[in-house]
Amino acid sequence: MSQTESDAEFATRLAVETGQILVEQRERLFAEGAPQRAVKDAGDAAAQAFLARELHEHRPDDAVLSEEEGKTDQRRFDADRVWIIDPLDGTREFSEEGRSDWAVHVALWERDHFGAAAVSLPAINAVFTTDPAAPMPKIDRDTPIMVTSRTRVPHSAILVAEGLGCDAVRLGSAGAKAMSVVMGQTDVYVHDGGMYQWDSAAPAAVAMAAGFHASRLDGSPLIYNDRDPWLPDFFVCRPELADRVLKAIWG
Repeated sequence: MSQTESDAEFATRLAVETGQILVEQRERLFAEGAPQRAVKDAGDAAAQAFLARELHEHRPDDAVLSEEEGKTDQRRFDADRVWIIDPLDGTREFSEEGRSDWAVHVALWERDHFGAAAVSLPAINAVFTTDPAAPMPKIDRDTPIMVTSRTRVPHSAILVAEGLGCDAVRLGSAGAKAMSVVMGQTDVYVHDGGMYQWDSAAPAAVAMAAGFHASRLDGSPLIYNDRDPWLPDFFVCRPELADRVLKAIWG
């Protein structure tokens, strides 16, 4: 690592290199005929080990909030800088051969705002960062497209689909869904079933840096590094749709 590596460069490198490790391990495990549970567990462990090692070596004074470590780093409650990471978002999709809707999330929260973030989609060799932010794609379609969960349709998503007359698609990880909005493949991602802070931190940071709207379902700002890592709801959309989404949910 260069001594002048910025936080954004560091976050991006971690997201990319973690993704490379996961792709290589996934291909090997599939070739060996490993069961899905073994693929999931091995991916989680390898990604967490790499990120923990890099953060300890290059950002030793920063606290960490991670899916794999949960609430164990108590330094985060008094820290000015907290890395919020999801080493493998979408383990189910990671364990299914041929699926690309899984991600790596790396975000830096500095007291009350994001300092840097990156989301990689390793299966398609893509990474999205806060610096440089992705350009917002121009969209020319009459009907908005909403992305929702593979396994459940949140009530709020039904309200938004009805209110905006959306078409809908289904994807796996939160990172993949949010990045589908950033890429212009979809226009709205709404989630009300609860998630952990590491599920949405990096995707929210990347989306907002690119000019998209990201907030709680009532329109209030997203706040991270709370003592309770649970986040009840969250949505990302193109900025011109934000008021319509809120109206569809709340009337």
